[in-house]
Amino acid sequence: MPEGDTVWRAAVRLRDALEGRHLVRTDFRVPQHATVDLSGHVVSEVLSRGKHLLIRVGGLSIHTHLKMEGVWHVHPVGTRWRRPDHQARLVLRTATHEAVGFSLGITEVLPTERESDVVGHLGPDLLGSDWDLDEATRRVSADPDRAVFLALLDQRNLAGLGNEYVNELLFISGLHPECPVGDLPDVRRVIARGQQMLDINKDRSQRTFTGNTRSGQERWIYRRERGRCRRCGTAIRTAQLGDQPTTERNTFWCPTCQPATS
Repeated sequence: MPEGDTVWRAAVRLRDALEGRHLVRTDFRVPQHATVDLSGHVVSEVLSRGKHLLIRVGGLSIHTHLKMEGVWHVHPVGTRWRRPDHQARLVLRTATHEAVGFSLGITEVLPTERESDVVGHLGPDLLGSDWDLDEATRRVSADPDRAVFLALLDQRNLAGLGNEYVNELLFISGLHPECPVGDLPDVRRVIARGQQMLDINKDRSQRTFTGNTRSGQERWIYRRERGRCRRCGTAIRTAQLGDQPTTERNTFWCPTCQPATS
Protein backbone atom coordinates (compact mmCIF):
# COMPACT_ATOMS: atom_id res chain seq x y z
CA MET A 1 0.00 0.00 0.00
CA PRO A 2 1.44 3.43 -0.92
CA GLU A 3 2.55 5.39 2.15
CA GLY A 4 5.18 8.02 2.83
CA ASP A 5 8.11 5.68 2.18
CA THR A 6 6.62 4.55 -1.15
CA VAL A 7 6.32 8.14 -2.37
CA TRP A 8 9.81 8.97 -1.09
CA ARG A 9 11.28 6.11 -3.16
CA ALA A 10 9.26 7.18 -6.20
CA ALA A 11 10.67 10.70 -5.86
CA VAL A 12 14.22 9.32 -5.75
CA ARG A 13 13.67 7.30 -8.95
CA LEU A 14 12.03 10.23 -10.73
CA ARG A 15 14.74 12.61 -9.56
CA ASP A 16 17.49 10.38 -10.93
CA ALA A 17 15.76 10.07 -14.31
CA LEU A 18 14.29 13.55 -14.80
CA GLU A 19 15.89 16.25 -12.72
CA GLY A 20 18.00 18.68 -14.75
CA ARG A 21 16.89 17.12 -18.04
CA HIS A 22 14.75 18.39 -20.91
CA LEU A 23 11.41 16.73 -21.49
CA VAL A 24 11.00 15.60 -25.09
CA ARG A 25 7.44 14.40 -24.63
CA THR A 26 4.65 14.78 -22.08
CA ASP A 27 1.29 13.04 -22.18
CA PHE A 28 -1.34 13.97 -19.60
CA ARG A 29 -4.11 11.38 -19.81
CA VAL A 30 -6.61 13.17 -17.59
CA PRO A 31 -9.35 15.33 -19.15
CA GLN A 32 -8.61 18.59 -17.32
CA HIS A 33 -4.95 18.62 -18.42
CA ALA A 34 -5.07 16.68 -21.68
CA THR A 35 -3.84 19.68 -23.71
CA VAL A 36 -0.87 20.50 -21.47
CA ASP A 37 2.47 20.11 -23.27
CA LEU A 38 5.65 20.62 -21.27
CA SER A 39 8.04 19.23 -23.88
CA GLY A 40 11.14 21.37 -24.28
CA HIS A 41 11.16 22.41 -20.63
CA VAL A 42 13.70 21.30 -18.02
CA VAL A 43 12.62 19.43 -14.90
CA SER A 44 14.08 21.62 -12.18
CA GLU A 45 13.14 19.59 -9.10
CA VAL A 46 11.33 16.46 -7.91
CA LEU A 47 10.28 16.19 -4.29
CA SER A 48 7.93 14.26 -2.06
CA ARG A 49 5.75 15.84 0.62
CA GLY A 50 4.18 13.18 2.79
CA LYS A 51 2.11 11.11 0.36
CA HIS A 52 2.20 13.82 -2.31
CA LEU A 53 4.73 14.16 -5.13
CA LEU A 54 5.70 17.38 -6.92
CA ILE A 55 7.58 17.66 -10.20
CA ARG A 56 8.59 21.24 -11.00
CA VAL A 57 8.88 22.12 -14.68
CA GLY A 58 9.19 25.58 -16.21
CA GLY A 59 7.37 27.52 -13.49
CA LEU A 60 4.68 24.84 -13.17
CA SER A 61 4.31 21.97 -10.73
CA ILE A 62 2.91 18.56 -11.60
CA HIS A 63 1.14 17.36 -8.46
CA THR A 64 0.36 13.65 -8.13
CA HIS A 65 -0.95 11.40 -5.39
CA LEU A 66 -0.88 7.62 -5.59
CA LYS A 67 -4.00 7.06 -3.47
CA MET A 68 -4.59 3.28 -3.15
CA GLU A 69 -3.54 1.89 -6.54
CA GLY A 70 -1.08 4.35 -8.06
CA VAL A 71 2.54 3.63 -8.97
CA TRP A 72 5.38 5.29 -10.86
CA HIS A 73 7.54 3.24 -13.23
CA VAL A 74 10.82 4.59 -14.58
CA HIS A 75 12.72 2.82 -17.36
CA PRO A 76 14.90 3.44 -20.42
CA VAL A 77 13.07 4.76 -23.48
CA GLY A 78 11.78 1.87 -25.60
CA THR A 79 11.23 -0.49 -22.68
CA ARG A 80 7.90 -2.29 -22.71
CA TRP A 81 5.49 -1.04 -20.05
CA ARG A 82 4.78 -3.38 -17.17
CA ARG A 83 1.15 -2.26 -16.82
CA PRO A 84 -1.67 -1.89 -19.37
CA ASP A 85 -1.66 1.25 -21.49
CA HIS A 86 -5.16 2.26 -20.33
CA GLN A 87 -3.92 2.57 -16.73
CA ALA A 88 -1.37 5.28 -17.62
CA ARG A 89 -2.33 8.75 -16.39
CA LEU A 90 0.89 10.62 -17.11
CA VAL A 91 3.95 10.04 -19.31
CA LEU A 92 7.13 12.12 -19.00
CA ARG A 93 9.95 11.33 -21.41
CA THR A 94 13.51 12.60 -21.70
CA ALA A 95 16.01 11.61 -24.37
CA THR A 96 16.99 8.53 -22.34
CA HIS A 97 14.26 7.69 -19.83
CA GLU A 98 10.51 7.47 -19.56
CA ALA A 99 8.50 7.93 -16.36
CA VAL A 100 4.94 6.60 -16.40
CA GLY A 101 2.42 7.20 -13.63
CA PHE A 102 -0.18 4.41 -13.59
CA SER A 103 -3.56 4.60 -11.83
CA LEU A 104 -2.64 7.86 -10.12
CA GLY A 105 -5.34 9.07 -7.74
CA ILE A 106 -4.54 12.73 -8.43
CA THR A 107 -2.85 14.25 -11.48
CA GLU A 108 -2.90 18.03 -11.83
CA VAL A 109 -0.80 20.96 -12.99
CA LEU A 110 -0.59 24.31 -11.21
CA PRO A 111 1.80 27.26 -10.93
CA THR A 112 4.70 26.39 -8.62
CA GLU A 113 3.92 29.49 -6.56
CA ARG A 114 0.54 27.92 -5.72
CA GLU A 115 1.83 24.58 -4.41
CA SER A 116 0.55 25.53 -0.99
CA ASP A 117 -2.97 25.14 -2.39
CA VAL A 118 -2.45 21.37 -2.55
CA VAL A 119 0.14 20.64 0.16
CA GLY A 120 -0.04 23.66 2.45
CA HIS A 121 -2.46 21.91 4.80
CA LEU A 122 0.00 19.12 5.59
CA GLY A 123 1.76 18.74 8.89
CA PRO A 124 5.52 18.12 9.21
CA ASP A 125 6.83 15.58 6.67
CA LEU A 126 8.26 12.58 8.51
CA LEU A 127 10.81 12.00 5.74
CA GLY A 128 11.40 15.64 4.90
CA SER A 129 14.64 17.51 5.47
CA ASP A 130 12.64 19.91 7.63
CA TRP A 131 11.04 17.23 9.82
CA ASP A 132 9.92 18.87 13.08
CA LEU A 133 9.14 16.43 15.89
CA ASP A 134 8.10 19.20 18.29
CA GLU A 135 5.57 20.64 15.84
CA ALA A 136 4.14 17.22 15.02
CA THR A 137 3.78 16.49 18.74
CA ARG A 138 2.04 19.81 19.27
CA ARG A 139 -0.45 19.13 16.48
CA VAL A 140 -1.27 15.59 17.58
CA SER A 141 -1.64 16.69 21.21
CA ALA A 142 -3.95 19.61 20.34
CA ASP A 143 -7.02 17.32 20.55
CA PRO A 144 -6.46 15.15 23.66
CA ASP A 145 -9.84 13.41 23.35
CA ARG A 146 -9.23 12.15 19.83
CA ALA A 147 -8.40 8.46 19.26
CA VAL A 148 -4.66 8.05 18.71
CA PHE A 149 -5.31 5.99 15.56
CA LEU A 150 -7.14 8.91 13.95
CA ALA A 151 -4.71 11.56 15.20
CA LEU A 152 -1.72 9.77 13.67
CA LEU A 153 -3.51 9.17 10.37
CA ASP A 154 -4.46 12.83 10.03
CA GLN A 155 -2.06 14.28 7.45
CA ARG A 156 -2.69 17.75 8.89
CA ASN A 157 -0.87 16.61 12.02
CA LEU A 158 2.04 14.82 10.38
CA ALA A 159 2.51 13.78 6.77
CA GLY A 160 3.48 10.29 5.68
CA LEU A 161 1.89 7.71 7.98
CA GLY A 162 -0.87 5.60 6.45
CA ASN A 163 -3.13 2.84 7.70
CA GLU A 164 -0.52 0.07 7.65
CA TYR A 165 2.07 2.13 9.49
CA VAL A 166 -0.31 3.41 12.15
CA ASN A 167 -1.66 -0.06 12.94
CA GLU A 168 1.85 -1.49 13.21
CA LEU A 169 3.08 1.49 15.23
CA LEU A 170 0.26 1.16 17.76
CA PHE A 171 0.95 -2.53 18.20
CA ILE A 172 4.65 -1.95 18.77
CA SER A 173 3.76 0.83 21.23
CA GLY A 174 1.20 -1.33 23.07
CA LEU A 175 -1.61 1.15 22.42
CA HIS A 176 -5.25 0.39 21.64
CA PRO A 177 -6.43 2.26 18.49
CA GLU A 178 -9.18 4.04 20.43
CA CYS A 179 -6.91 5.22 23.23
CA PRO A 180 -7.36 9.03 23.59
CA VAL A 181 -4.25 11.01 22.76
CA GLY A 182 -4.45 12.64 26.19
CA ASP A 183 -4.02 9.25 27.86
CA LEU A 184 -0.73 8.49 26.14
CA PRO A 185 2.21 8.56 28.56
CA ASP A 186 4.54 10.00 25.91
CA VAL A 187 3.06 11.27 22.61
CA ARG A 188 6.44 12.49 21.43
CA ARG A 189 7.99 9.04 21.81
CA VAL A 190 5.24 7.37 19.76
CA ILE A 191 5.64 9.88 16.93
CA ALA A 192 9.44 9.56 17.00
CA ARG A 193 9.07 5.78 16.72
CA GLY A 194 6.75 6.21 13.72
CA GLN A 195 9.31 8.45 12.01
CA GLN A 196 12.03 5.89 12.70
CA MET A 197 9.90 3.12 11.17
CA LEU A 198 9.40 5.13 7.98
CA ASP A 199 13.06 6.08 7.81
CA ILE A 200 14.24 2.48 8.20
CA ASN A 201 11.88 1.25 5.47
CA LYS A 202 12.38 4.04 2.96
CA ASP A 203 15.37 2.38 1.29
CA ARG A 204 13.90 -1.13 1.32
CA SER A 205 12.19 -2.69 -1.66
CA GLN A 206 10.22 -4.88 0.77
CA ARG A 207 8.67 -3.06 3.72
CA THR A 208 8.89 -4.86 7.06
CA PHE A 209 7.91 -4.11 10.64
CA THR A 210 9.03 -7.37 12.24
CA GLY A 211 12.50 -7.42 10.71
CA ASN A 212 11.50 -10.47 8.65
CA THR A 213 11.02 -9.87 4.91
CA ARG A 214 9.59 -13.32 4.13
CA SER A 215 6.14 -13.18 2.55
CA GLY A 216 3.46 -13.16 5.24
CA GLN A 217 5.97 -12.46 8.02
CA GLU A 218 6.52 -8.73 7.52
CA ARG A 219 3.72 -7.44 9.74
CA TRP A 220 2.76 -7.83 13.37
CA ILE A 221 -0.91 -6.98 13.05
CA TYR A 222 -2.05 -5.26 9.86
CA ARG A 223 -4.48 -7.31 7.74
CA ARG A 224 -4.01 -10.35 9.95
CA GLU A 225 -7.61 -10.47 11.17
CA ARG A 226 -7.73 -14.26 10.79
CA GLY A 227 -4.42 -14.73 12.55
CA ARG A 228 -3.09 -14.69 16.07
CA CYS A 229 -0.70 -12.31 17.76
CA ARG A 230 2.90 -13.20 17.01
CA ARG A 231 3.83 -12.33 20.59
CA CYS A 232 1.12 -13.85 22.78
CA GLY A 233 -1.07 -15.98 20.51
CA THR A 234 -4.29 -14.04 21.18
CA ALA A 235 -6.74 -13.80 18.26
CA ILE A 236 -6.34 -10.50 16.44
CA ARG A 237 -9.38 -8.23 16.36
CA THR A 238 -10.46 -5.76 13.71
CA ALA A 239 -12.97 -2.93 13.44
CA GLN A 240 -13.50 0.33 11.60
CA LEU A 241 -12.77 3.69 13.13
CA GLY A 242 -13.27 7.19 11.79
CA ASP A 243 -14.38 10.70 12.65
CA GLN A 244 -17.42 10.03 10.45
CA PRO A 245 -18.70 6.99 8.51
CA THR A 246 -17.24 8.15 5.20
CA THR A 247 -13.71 8.33 6.63
CA GLU A 248 -13.67 5.06 8.55
CA ARG A 249 -10.48 2.99 8.25
CA ASN A 250 -9.70 -0.57 9.25
CA THR A 251 -8.03 -1.06 12.61
CA PHE A 252 -6.27 -4.21 13.83
CA TRP A 253 -5.12 -4.92 17.36
CA CYS A 254 -4.27 -7.60 19.90
CA PRO A 255 -6.58 -7.24 22.95
CA THR A 256 -3.85 -8.64 25.19
CA CYS A 257 -0.87 -6.63 23.97
CA GLN A 258 -3.00 -3.52 23.30
CA PRO A 259 -5.60 -3.44 26.08
CA ALA A 260 -8.44 -0.94 25.88
CA THR A 261 -8.38 1.93 28.34
CA SER A 262 -11.10 1.91 30.99
